[in-house]
Amino acid sequence: MNIIDFENINVGYNEKIVLKDITLKIKENEHWAILGANGSGKSTLMKIIQSELHPRRTNKFKKEILGKSNYSIFELKKQLGIITNDLHNFFSISGSYLSAYEVTLSGYYSSIGIFSHQDFTDEQHQKAQEVMKFLQIEHLKGKKVAAMSTGELRKCIVARALIHEPKAFILDEPTVGLDIKAQINFIAMLKKLSKNCSIILVTHHLEEIFEEIENIALIHKNSIYKSGKKKEILTSQNLSEIFDTKLHIKEKKGRYFVEEIG
Repeated sequence: MNIIDFENINVGYNEKIVLKDITLKIKENEHWAILGANGSGKSTLMKIIQSELHPRRTNKFKKEILGKSNYSIFELKKQLGIITNDLHNFFSISGSYLSAYEVTLSGYYSSIGIFSHQDFTDEQHQKAQEVMKFLQIEHLKGKKVAAMSTGELRKCIVARALIHEPKAFILDEPTVGLDIKAQINFIAMLKKLSKNCSIILVTHHLEEIFEEIENIALIHKNSIYKSGKKKEILTSQNLSEIFDTKLHIKEKKGRYFVEEIG
């Protein structure tokens, strides 16, 4: 089954086309990074995947997610662990009174908070505890969001999505706001998650692309510039083009980095 199967998709706001001719196929259990400069269209692509935006119907296109062209948004989001900075900020502001355990439990109802009319079974409580243990955040169980670091809250939001055992995690610039130690810990957690489901990482940071990610799509000028295997796509020539500056890219043990600029 394909997690994402897009062909010839155009998306716009009012009369302006923001993404054009988007063709992207991501199979189950594949790991991808979608890499592009700020303003290239990455956020718009995230909105297409979340079905917050829909293709222009002026052309022939294909848009299937998890093998379906028609689906319940609520059910779709259970199977796609979508982690965005907007969601993080919403919890930080509107859910500051919640504990880490309550953030995790809220995944069952896709709510911001726990309410008196919501019933949770013993099995659901057990699952929440197992998820927190798996992500090694059980020590945060009673800690309030207001007292958490950025990295701690982000891991709790991942736990909230993991409740449903999604087929893929889709993460939009997930290390924004994290210090170096928190970045390393978060990437280590993603590597652990990658053993059981697809990871789709949307980023403009080369260093976030960990070893298990073998496929890359480059976004440039509001379209997919190139896509394919990491070794073929993450070249100095390709990245110099999409970031509009001369870059020298090196690889060491499956990780890529900018050796030199100019």
